[in-house]
Amino acid sequence: MKSVMRFGKKGKLSPRYIGPYRISKRVVNVAYELELPQELAVVHSVFHIFMLKKCMGDPSLIIQIEDIGIKDSLSYEEIPVQILDRQVRKLRIKEVASVKVLWRNQFVEEATWEAK
Repeated sequence: MKSVMRFGKKGKLSPRYIGPYRISKRVVNVAYELELPQELAVVHSVFHIFMLKKCMGDPSLIIQIEDIGIKDSLSYEEIPVQILDRQVRKLRIKEVASVKVLWRNQFVEEATWEAK
């Protein structure tokens, strides 16, 4: 379960961007309802604007659902591709080593720091 990412509580999507999906209507000032495909029918379709990213129309930025491998339990497995950087943070009584990991289906800007 260490590398399995879930779509979160209450059926919402995780912070990863997938899509693009068309906005069907504006619910309130800060929430929009999206036209989601049938594969994501169990996901709540209303999202806060901070969870949405403007689609620039660049086809290289679009991640297909099939590429991510979403399971019926609304989860997917993150697979590390490359270690980009290493660092050691010195605390008062110990040192914590961490690495910057590039994950499958993500860009270099989305790489995360993980403790060893």
